[in-house]
Amino acid sequence: MKTIIGIDVSKEKIDVAWLRDLTTLKVKTKVIENSKKGFSDLRTWLEKETQQPITACHFIMEATGIYHEPLAYWLSDMGANVSVCNPAQVKNFAKGLGTQHKTDKIDSIILARYGALIQPNVWQPESKSMRELKALINRLDAVEADLQREKNRLEKNEFSSCSSLVTESIKTMINHLEKEQKDLDKKIDEHINKDPDLKKDQELLLSIPAIGRVVSRLMLSVIRSRDFKTAGECAAFVGVIPKIQESGVFKGRSALSKKGNPKVRAKLYMSALVGLKHNQDIIAQKERLVKNGKNAMQIIGAAMRKLVHICFGVLKTQTPYEYKGA
Repeated sequence: MKTIIGIDVSKEKIDVAWLRDLTTLKVKTKVIENSKKGFSDLRTWLEKETQQPITACHFIMEATGIYHEPLAYWLSDMGANVSVCNPAQVKNFAKGLGTQHKTDKIDSIILARYGALIQPNVWQPESKSMRELKALINRLDAVEADLQREKNRLEKNEFSSCSSLVTESIKTMINHLEKEQKDLDKKIDEHINKDPDLKKDQELLLSIPAIGRVVSRLMLSVIRSRDFKTAGECAAFVGVIPKIQESGVFKGRSALSKKGNPKVRAKLYMSALVGLKHNQDIIAQKERLVKNGKNAMQIIGAAMRKLVHICFGVLKTQTPYEYKGA
């Protein structure tokens, strides 16, 4: 078994916990700065304390916005195993341990114990091209959100007949954001087109009825960002698998798990509505579900999940979509 190292990452520092013995819960801790120099210090300290190379270590950390990424990529480049865990799952694990206090040091120890007991999957770093694509898509999402907020402000300001100077200011901002939106949209297309693999993958996704240019880019960034073994894993990551609610005699209505990025699900929702009219696989699925008494929202949820499976399938097989009958 590899040496388990819990890492709690913040903007300025990194709390490290080496789990020396799971039975006795003996740990050795260290605080280093979150910088390239700190990463080098971490390696020196670990190899001295554990008497093992960094490649013999398995590092457990949470996804903490962007602060964990430089260390995660650096460790992966060094040949170490890294697991980037869901903070909610680690939090529930900590509750199960009955942890009363919360400090960065305690969090790093909990992460080490989580890694030893749960043995999470090893994180697969994204390619530089994929990281650039995701960054561009995220920036476009942010600009579009700002643009919508400004349009809402303009509507309220014009309705209330307030200051004309404010109206002029809002319109100026809208014009600027619309220009930025078009520029980013163009940059995303250019980025995909100059990468032969991304370009081919997008063409395969566009062969699916109901998957347009925007959703094809989004699903490309999702599916190629992780080493999914099955379509079900991908659907679970997106949050479109059913969550069963049953306890004793209570039989709750199933609903989507909604784990993952809500923006992905929002766009998939719109694609699912199109698919219910134009995608033969989804139309056939709808007919079966109607016969089984499923309601409209359950049918749309199933359509979203089906689209994820189809997207995963065409990329895995590298063949365009083809309806093969019910």
